[in-house]
Amino acid sequence: MTKRLFTIVLFFAFVPLLAQTSDEKDAVAAAQKLFNGMAAHDAAMIRSSVLPDARLYSIRADGTSSVMSAEDFSTRIAAVKGDIAERFTKQPTVLIRGRMAQVWGEYEFLRDGKFGHCGVDSFSLFNTAEGWKIAAITYTTETTGCPGQ
Repeated sequence: MTKRLFTIVLFFAFVPLLAQTSDEKDAVAAAQKLFNGMAAHDAAMIRSSVLPDARLYSIRADGTSSVMSAEDFSTRIAAVKGDIAERFTKQPTVLIRGRMAQVWGEYEFLRDGKFGHCGVDSFSLFNTAEGWKIAAITYTTETTGCPGQ
């Protein structure tokens, strides 16, 4: 009976993934490529996932906000010492209209395997000749009320 229950739970866990269109999967893959570049401290991989003039906008729980170019972000991430990882904590929401997409999802950020912060990442993407590219990232930075913390 346990094996059957496990199979049913596993099936329903993957149903949303199967329901995604190819474009939706590709848009999420563009965000994941940025996360992979961060984990690898690979500025070139980060740059290849964004448009040349992409920007990152953040807001903290105290209301302070910041903006950074993707170029500055990639350089900063490449220089970080130690392991970093950013990942969606559940399947993100994807909206697509023509050549524009929005990928919105809760995330957590780990540094050297330890919780750093969480929040929401909102990626705005355009479908270019090279595929989906990130035009802007807007995100929150939170240290309390995070799932699993």
